[in-house]
Amino acid sequence: MIAESHGVLAFISPYSCSGVQMELFDAIESRSSAARLTEPGPTAAHLERLLQAAAHAPDHGRMKPWRFIVVNGAAREPFAGAAANAKRLRVPTLTDEQVQLERQKILQSPCIVVVGCAVTKDNAKVPEIEQVIATGAAAQNLFLAAHALGYGVMWKTGAAAYDRHVKAALGLAADDHIVAILHLGTRVK
Repeated sequence: MIAESHGVLAFISPYSCSGVQMELFDAIESRSSAARLTEPGPTAAHLERLLQAAAHAPDHGRMKPWRFIVVNGAAREPFAGAAANAKRLRVPTLTDEQVQLERQKILQSPCIVVVGCAVTKDNAKVPEIEQVIATGAAAQNLFLAAHALGYGVMWKTGAAAYDRHVKAALGLAADDHIVAILHLGTRVK
């Protein structure tokens, strides 16, 4: 919930992991990508709240083009494998150690939420770009909500986000878009 008191907008959340309320503009202005993350990641209740916040993004036509794919636990393995294999296909000179390093980057993340966009191509009223932008707004909502709850976040994409094999491993179609690969956890200071 957002409340206004004396002209100040503040997040008031019973879900806060730190118990601290964060003023809206402070959340926006203090938001930055974490350089490193560690456990713990978001609790199940926090993760549900983050996904709810993301789904409140502005959305022309109420199409809800976003797809939130939570990659936790054992689900990280096929995603990590697909991303590493995609990199090996793009850079065939990679050593086995370099491929393993790519896998480890994903496997060590406490929680990953991939924000995809399933575009409806035949909607003349809402062009593809607007659907992708709405999905980007959903990713930003999730990022800010995680920050407000005290979690660190890394927003990544890279070449894996454009690879059809990676998309398939996540249940996305080849012409869908991966707008964000959000790594969530506790910021390492």
